[in-house]
Order: sequence, then structure tokens, then C-alpha cells
Amino acid sequence: MRKMTLALTTLALAAVGFALPVNAQASAGCNAQWPGRDGNVRAWRDWDCAGGLLGVSAGNDASWADGAGGFQGVANVASSVMNSGYVGGKDVVAFYYYANYAGGYGCLKPGELYVDDLTRDHFTDGHPMNDNIMSHQWVTESACAAGSFIS
Repeated sequence: MRKMTLALTTLALAAVGFALPVNAQASAGCNAQWPGRDGNVRAWRDWDCAGGLLGVSAGNDASWADGAGGFQGVANVASSVMNSGYVGGKDVVAFYYYANYAGGYGCLKPGELYVDDLTRDHFTDGHPMNDNIMSHQWVTESACAAGSFIS
């Protein structure tokens, strides 16, 4: 009887283990948002490119807090970002802690495509990136210091 109870308990736990992944499937998230190489940088309010698109820009934006550029009134709220820029030249996006491309920064290479959770990343000055981006600009890879690349 004891072996039978142990076998049934093990079987029940195994069944729960197999059921959980089916119920906890991840959404398509950033993969579904990927537009291909269209020359833009994008950011979303929440992780995994969800919660509302904050902006799209082919150019630089010195202040995500103002009413100009591709990002307007959305400073300090981004939790995921995407680089769908064209490859070559200034193809890396540098995100900054302060407006006007100041303070610490984090660089996103075009081959990385996106960062679905900025809580993993920090600016070069040590500040967390999640909900802290105030500006961005397109730069060459050589403009980014070692250790500044985000993923």
C-alpha cells in the first residue's frame, strides 16, 4: 500500500509538472512586435514589448519628456526597447539616464534586436535602466564603452 501511495503521489506531481508549462505559456511579446529592419528605435511601457508603445523614431530624441521627436512625454517609463535600425554606420542606439544625451548610457546593438526586460540592465553610471530612460541617439559601436552594451 505504501509503495502504491508513493507511486500515485509521484504520478500526480509529474502530471502537475507537465500541466504547468501548458498553462504558463509566454506571449509572443517582442518577437511579435519585430517589424524587420525599418530604421527605427522603439520602446514600450512594460516588459516583453507590452503595455503600450511609447514611441518610434528614426532619429535622435534629446528629451523623451518634451513634446518633440518620436518620444513625447514618456520619460522614465520604458521597460523594453527595440533596435530595428538599418545595419551600418550609426546603427547602435544609446539610451541615456538624462535628457540631452547626458549621464550614464546603455547601448543596444542592431544584432541584439531588443531588450525585453530592462530590469536586468544598468546605465554606465550604475543607475538601473528600467523606467529611467530620458533620451536616445544613434551612435557607432565604437562610441560605446566596453560593458555598456545591454541585452
